[in-house]
Amino acid sequence: MVIGPAGHLSVSFGSRISHPKQFPIKDARAALTRMLPRAERLTAFKGFGFYHAGALGSILFKDESARAAALTAARSLRDMFDPHLGLIPLGGDAEEASAVGASESSIDSLQATGLLYWAADELSDARMEEIANAHMRRVLDIHVRRDNSVIQSSTLDPHTGKVLRTHTHKGYSDISTWGRAQGWAMLYTAHAAMLRPDEPLWRDYAVRLLDWWIDHVPADLIAFWDFDDPAIPNTSRDTAATAIAAAAALRLASALGPEGGAKYRLFAERTVTQLSSKYLTPTAPDDPRPPGMLTGGCFTRKAIVRDIDAAQNVELIFGSYFLFECLAILTDLVPPGWI
Repeated sequence: MVIGPAGHLSVSFGSRISHPKQFPIKDARAALTRMLPRAERLTAFKGFGFYHAGALGSILFKDESARAAALTAARSLRDMFDPHLGLIPLGGDAEEASAVGASESSIDSLQATGLLYWAADELSDARMEEIANAHMRRVLDIHVRRDNSVIQSSTLDPHTGKVLRTHTHKGYSDISTWGRAQGWAMLYTAHAAMLRPDEPLWRDYAVRLLDWWIDHVPADLIAFWDFDDPAIPNTSRDTAATAIAAAAALRLASALGPEGGAKYRLFAERTVTQLSSKYLTPTAPDDPRPPGMLTGGCFTRKAIVRDIDAAQNVELIFGSYFLFECLAILTDLVPPGWI
């Protein structure tokens, strides 16, 4: 069990793949039970927790309690869809800055789509599929700029759905490209491209977004926290955004196949090598921290919600997860395209 940045639990079913005795299934189920009250809260971000804590428990271990929890959260996300906005709003229970509620959106809300696509397949639910597609299309249309960089957040007119404002509230400035905004967009378009190969739009978005990242990431492949911070190179890196980029590249490689995807798999391999060799504990012979922590994460350099949100050079648990996921795929522990 690990505690994610927004205060929710993310159950490490995945750890059982490599260490089933060290991570007994009963501990994962106990943590999942603690998550259940969150399943019907009004937050688009629950899609992330219940995909990784619930859907993966079902996919990897055929665990019925995990499946049931994930489906409950997916049905709630489906019911949060606002036809006037054309998307699932962040919701009043979202753990964010002041810009939350029934007419706010962000690229981060694509976290709902992985869970919705999985649930649509599990239930043969055409409405779930329709909402996943509509939410993905609308969020990308609002937040992906013409040069294929991503702006994080938006405010919409609750009656007409018109975009009133776009901004990047966790990045350097309102118009900057925050690393994880680009990362989330890459991850979920690549995930959709992998799951829905007959929909070329998701594949096209994923290629354009990942190519932008590859063209702008530093030579050592470890992203700065915000691509537009004028203090670069004397500012924070974000290994979590970097791990997300590698996970997105592996998904896109799977979607494109051996020939078309070779570029992205190689990029993922190089990125994972950099993360593992430079930022994974122990980072020095006398490092007292537990082994396997991905250091160098930057949640944000702004204390926008709580003082602890301005956390720099730390382990961000989702960064460690995505590095673990990449390693599992690259070492054939998990087949490409499975998760």
